[in-house]
Amino acid sequence: MNKQRKTHHKYKWLSVMHHDMISLHENHTYEQTELLKGNTVLLNNQVYKLKPSDGGNPPRYKSRIVVKGFEQKKEVEFEEIFSLVVKMISIRTVLSIAASMDLEVEQLDIKTPFLHCDLEEETYMQ
Repeated sequence: MNKQRKTHHKYKWLSVMHHDMISLHENHTYEQTELLKGNTVLLNNQVYKLKPSDGGNPPRYKSRIVVKGFEQKKEVEFEEIFSLVVKMISIRTVLSIAASMDLEVEQLDIKTPFLHCDLEEETYMQ
């Protein structure tokens, strides 16, 4: 891969990361605070994915910040595990109801799904 092409990819990834940070800030996802004694600080990681092109569209660069929750201790720092992932049975049920009632179904991609839930516990991330 030539240097010009590597630079192009670099700026695409930086742009995507920048938009993620803006979204987190604008949605008041976090607040800077002092760590209270006895609490665990979770580290984070940036996950990158290059979605292949569909039709004539260029490939999409996707990025998101994830918390390394596996560092937490069950029943010390949390009670249950929750993941914002839809189950296939739910999709099949919705589609079958829509088909039987001759309804139209629209799909959308939510860029920041984790922003739409409230955590009961305080989570500290570095």
